[in-house]
Amino acid sequence: MGHTKNRQHTPRHGTKQYWPKKRAKRMYARVRSWVNSKNTLLQAFPGYKVGMTHVVLKDNRTHSITKGENIVWPVTVVECPAIRIFSIRFYKNTPYGLRLVSEILNNKLDKDVERKIVMPKKDELETKLKEMTSNLDKYHELRVNVYTQPKKVGIEKKKPEIMEIGIGGSDIKTKFEYVKGLLDKEIKVSDIIKQGNKFDVHSVTKGKGFQGTVKRFGVQLRSHKSEKKRRGNVIGAEMPKKVLWGTMMPGGLGTHLRTEYNRDILFVGQDPNKVNPKGGFLHYGLIKNDYLLIKGSVAGHVKRLVTLVEPVRGGKGLGAGVEIVTISQESKQ
Repeated sequence: MGHTKNRQHTPRHGTKQYWPKKRAKRMYARVRSWVNSKNTLLQAFPGYKVGMTHVVLKDNRTHSITKGENIVWPVTVVECPAIRIFSIRFYKNTPYGLRLVSEILNNKLDKDVERKIVMPKKDELETKLKEMTSNLDKYHELRVNVYTQPKKVGIEKKKPEIMEIGIGGSDIKTKFEYVKGLLDKEIKVSDIIKQGNKFDVHSVTKGKGFQGTVKRFGVQLRSHKSEKKRRGNVIGAEMPKKVLWGTMMPGGLGTHLRTEYNRDILFVGQDPNKVNPKGGFLHYGLIKNDYLLIKGSVAGHVKRLVTLVEPVRGGKGLGAGVEIVTISQESKQ
């Protein structure tokens, strides 16, 4: 009788990257970690996914096999209306990590913010700012809450989204002075994101409803002699009578929070007439604000908010390596 190999301690098969398969808590991302950056600047910017088109660009990259030629790339269009500061948040280091200990609310907020939250009592902003200026040494981190202005976009929406954004730099006093200068201003995408750089894209994917194992996990179809072709694997052993958490079974698919790393920003535009197609974008309409062209596709449904964040993995962008010749404005209808 041959020796039977003990397979109890073999490496696991497959990936656990996308576990658990559960719905996102909300329809836009909550970013929890920020890269250590030298530039005192907001480290993210939100925008609404518009749709896709394609661009013709001249390839000026030194080592590219298409150097000097015109090439065609698919791009995703993201409309980015200006954002405003909602509050300044102060954190302290504790044995359990960073903890929020104080917050200053901006007293010059749009009325539409009341659609999102119950507004707290407004404090004297100038008094609070002076008080914090003398106590900055007590804090270890400073971030801001910002809110979007969807009323400027043609998607029939007024309720803004509120999200926390990190600020680059190491000196908290410099960060505080930078944020104070933004309290009365609208922040444009061109102030934060530059053409030719790379950014991470956080977004919530399309919802696909209740699906079987073949679509949900890519299980191979069974033989034509099988009782059912699209049935999944064996659920488990007879003893113990238990279904393991990793067993592939039917369930909800989509509406998951996903991050795509190092996406190339091909163009930061301010004139919507250069990108609006005849008849507008399908299911979206016409762009009215500043916009971005991102190479390739982006997860999520049109009109959904996506968040572009300073890349955590680094990576050199295209820079001046490509030059856009034309943006397709043919009808998408």
